[in-house]
Amino acid sequence: MGETGDIMFNIMPVIVGLGITVVIGIFLFQSFKGVSEWNSNNQSPRLSSRAEVVSKRTEVHGGGGDTRAHTSYYITFQVENGYRMEMHVKGPEYGMLAEGDEGLLTFQGTRYLGFERDGQ
Repeated sequence: MGETGDIMFNIMPVIVGLGITVVIGIFLFQSFKGVSEWNSNNQSPRLSSRAEVVSKRTEVHGGGGDTRAHTSYYITFQVENGYRMEMHVKGPEYGMLAEGDEGLLTFQGTRYLGFERDGQ
């Protein structure tokens, strides 16, 4: 092997090691972030506020090759003071609400607990 081959042979374990370290670091960061948000929500009071549904969106993950597609559903609510918050909701909730709906939003931190439309 020439000099170039020796350098590549010696540097490959370093590159692979760095790649594995980055992947583990991202996994740990995301795990910590999720646990932190969950804990913060648990420490927050349950609140209810008059709100309006101002927008809806979906986000599709996966679906390539042998993986199954997964859809996440989000609704943006605007509360009485004008503050807007986007909340992750389940599919049936997403389907039952329409932009312009007004009612009582119940939430805990960033956790959606429910929405009771006016007139129900």
